[in-house]
Parts: sequence; C-alpha cells; structure tokens
Amino acid sequence: MTKTLHYMVLKTFLPIFLIAIMFFILILQLVDVFGNLWRYMNQDIPFASIARVAALYTPKCVSYSLSPSLLFAIAFTLGTFYANNELIAVFGSGVSLLRLVFPLILLSLALSFGGFMFEENVVIETFAEKNELSRNLLNQRTSYSNTKITVLSANGRIIYHADYYNDNAQSLSGLILYERDDSGSFVRRIDSEWGAWKDGVWQLNRARIFEWDRETGFIRETYSERFVDERFDENPSTFRKMVKNIEELKMGDAELFISSLRRAGLPFREQLTEYYRRFSFAFTPLIVAIISCAVGGRFKKNILLMSLLVSLVVSVGYYVIQMLAVLFAKLGYITPLTGAWSAFVIFMLAGIVLFRNARS
Repeated sequence: MTKTLHYMVLKTFLPIFLIAIMFFILILQLVDVFGNLWRYMNQDIPFASIARVAALYTPKCVSYSLSPSLLFAIAFTLGTFYANNELIAVFGSGVSLLRLVFPLILLSLALSFGGFMFEENVVIETFAEKNELSRNLLNQRTSYSNTKITVLSANGRIIYHADYYNDNAQSLSGLILYERDDSGSFVRRIDSEWGAWKDGVWQLNRARIFEWDRETGFIRETYSERFVDERFDENPSTFRKMVKNIEELKMGDAELFISSLRRAGLPFREQLTEYYRRFSFAFTPLIVAIISCAVGGRFKKNILLMSLLVSLVVSVGYYVIQMLAVLFAKLGYITPLTGAWSAFVIFMLAGIVLFRNARS
C-alpha cells in the first residue's frame, strides 16, 4: 500500500514540478533580458548574441528556480489531495504524513546534493561566461587599478602602502614600505615616488631609505635613484582592485582567492561569507520541502493561488533573512559561518515545528 501511495504522490508531483521550474526559469530570463533591453538596443546587439547570453544564464536560472519550484509543487500536490478528500482516506488508514511524503523528502535531499554538484560543475562556468559576454557586448570594461592600498607580505615582515596602483603599467605610485624583523621590530622604511614591476621584483625609483642605526641609536637616511631588493617580490595581482565574484569561482579557486586575501592582510569576510553560503544554499530544497509538506495539506480552496503565494512568501522570507544575516557577517557583527547558515537553521527549526503540528 505504501508503495502505491508513494507512486501516486510522485506521479502527481513530478509534472507540476517540471512545469513550475520552467515557469520560474522563464520569469528570471525575462527579468534579465528586459533589465538590459535598452542597453542591447543602444548597442545594436544582434538577437543571436542576446540568445546566447540567455542560454548561458539558463543553468543559473535552474539553480535559482529549484527551491521555489519544489515548494510550489509539493504544496500544490498535497493541496490537491486534500481538496479531493484523499488525505482523509490516507490518514484514516493509519499512514502518517511522514510516510506519505517520504519520497518527496528523499527527492529534496537528492536535489540538494545534485544541485551542489550541478552548481560546481556547470553553473559557475556558464555564469562566468555569461557575465563576461554581457560585459563585452555592452562595452563594459573592468578596471583593476586601485587606490589607497595596504598589503602585508607573505612572511609578515614587509608592509606595502601605495596611493595608486596602475594595473596596465604594473606600477605603484606614492609607495611606502615598512620592513620589520622576525620579532616585529622596525628595520627600515622606504619612501619611493613610484615603483615598477621588473623581473619579478619591485624596482623603487627615487627612494629615500630610513634605517635604524643600532650603533648610534639614530635613524640614518640615504637616497637612491633606483633601489632594488629581491625581498620586495609581492605579486602585482595582490594590489589589484577586488573585482572577483565568488559566484564565478569553483571551490578550489575560491579557497585560493580567500587564502590570498588573508595572506595579504586584505578584507576577506565578505568573500568567506559568500563561500560558506554556497554550502547552505545547496540545502535550501530540503528546507522548503519540509515546510511545504507541513503547510501543503492546509489548503482546500484556491489551491493554485495559495500554493503559489506560499512558495513566494517562504522563498522571499528565506532570502531576505539570509541576505540580512550575510550583510551582518560582512559588516563584522557576526561570524561569516553564522551569517551563511543562520537562515538555514531558522527555517529548518520552523519547518520541523510546522511539520510536527501539521495535519496528519
């Protein structure tokens, strides 16, 4: 009997789920296209190029649409059973709500893991390509030059501070270097009008060198028109403006990027929070499945409207709470790990409470 019920649930659920996910994908595609339509028209972008952008954006739309589609389909399926008095017969025969919706919970868990792998192996690459193609079509150039940069070297002994980094010329203007020994004590300071990246080191031009003279106990100043030290080998990419998007980086690349920010003494909370959020986002289908199973059997009238309304309200509520938690983490009020997983924990607890008190 249980197998028959599970077959009936999946047979009703799957077509609704597929229709729902296509609907949400269409909405997201229309928002993206019409949001840039005036730019496409101003640049006379051909239709084939716009279609290619839309095609590359489709995997990301699938990722975004998975959770609300799952929520809607489950709520609509159970609502239909309730409207047809089928739930009364099921519960009257001694089958619990958990046994009835077990295949849906199992499917949502599979979608969580499958969605994570899909994001890692397909979505990230196509989304990055879509963004790059959009920028090229719309003539949106990205500048990596940066201002007011302070960088800590790999061994923590050298501090770079520059007024401006020119990425095209790979040069630093208004450069000040502080060098410390292993104990953190002052060794020397170098003020250079500008530094150029040559042969794997920074060549300092018109440099004033202030060194601690241990014998006299005074600071000694010297001048060099061109000063080179092989220890000044911090890669120019460290000084670039941070324009990398964690959403466009696979796990390994994201870890290396965050590690490089830590090593250079640059802010990394925002990137670390987004990195953790990638894992919590993957389990969103499981959360929405539990919530929709708990509330789906409460609607007997206007099932389509109520199911759509519930899916939108829960999805928006989840993303708003997640957005606020991530924002607090980026501002330093909470840890990146807490910011990334707060919404998941809150809605998981809410789903469990709703499920325990659901019609059964």
